[in-house]
Amino acid sequence: MRPENQSNTSEFLLLGLPIRPEQQGMFFTLFLGMYLTTVLGNLLIILLIRLDSRLHTPMYFFLSHLALTDVSFSSVTVPKMLINMHFQDQSIPYTGCVTQMYFFIFFTDLDNFLLTSMAYDRYVAICHPLHYTTIMREGVCILLVAVSWILSCANALSHTLLLAQLSFCADNAIPHFFCDLGVLLKLSCSDTSLNELVIFTAGVAVITIPLICILISYGHIGATILKVPSTRGICKALSTCGSHLSVVSLYYGTIIGLYFFPSSSSSNDKNIIASVMYTVVTPLLNPFIYSLRNRDMKVSLEKLLNRPIVLCQ
Repeated sequence: MRPENQSNTSEFLLLGLPIRPEQQGMFFTLFLGMYLTTVLGNLLIILLIRLDSRLHTPMYFFLSHLALTDVSFSSVTVPKMLINMHFQDQSIPYTGCVTQMYFFIFFTDLDNFLLTSMAYDRYVAICHPLHYTTIMREGVCILLVAVSWILSCANALSHTLLLAQLSFCADNAIPHFFCDLGVLLKLSCSDTSLNELVIFTAGVAVITIPLICILISYGHIGATILKVPSTRGICKALSTCGSHLSVVSLYYGTIIGLYFFPSSSSSNDKNIIASVMYTVVTPLLNPFIYSLRNRDMKVSLEKLLNRPIVLCQ
């Protein structure tokens, strides 16, 4: 690596959330409770799917991976944010910042691909119910998840390697609560045109294309539902995809509002609040959406809570 391409910055400063010092304790308690609820809620979903054989279906196979991704996604940013708020230590090493950025991009992309796989699963279940078990066999489900992991890893790695070629010479203050790629590029004193080109290209590949696939899937689902003669059949069809559609609307709605309709540079606080929505709030709500709107999950949870405890004599 040429000397001019090496970073002169050994650490960055995460300025965190735009809150007053006297509010730090209240927000620390709030976000700690939200993070613990996120972790416990998503781990509970994984446990229920693991223990209940009736949930060993493609839909819940994808849901278990989505729950694991949400736990990991939230764990990439929230613990560091809580540490900074509690100890008033805003520093993060250069390697730690790059690592955080890598996993943030990785799990964001993985969320996109898993939601797309779940939309395809719902499309097959409703539009081709007689061929569902043939199309959505175990090998296909594993392949979809494996491809999602590989594509997410490749995209995150490409951004990370390109970022490693940039220099950060002067300002090392990040006006955010995590190492966001866009903010890091603004701090660089190198030419970032290639990075921005890759961001645009990758954004189309990992956000726009999956969203289009999801919309097409639900377009076919909607057309199929309208052909169902009975109201009961329509309700049953909607119940199978209502939870997923709610999560998709919440997740993509926040991302589109943040990245496709960016605020002006003077309103950075709004961008941070939007980031909190999809890094903290969305993973928190997912377990509640899938448990409260899903009859199978509620039955499985009731069975787990009512399971008798056997004591060893």
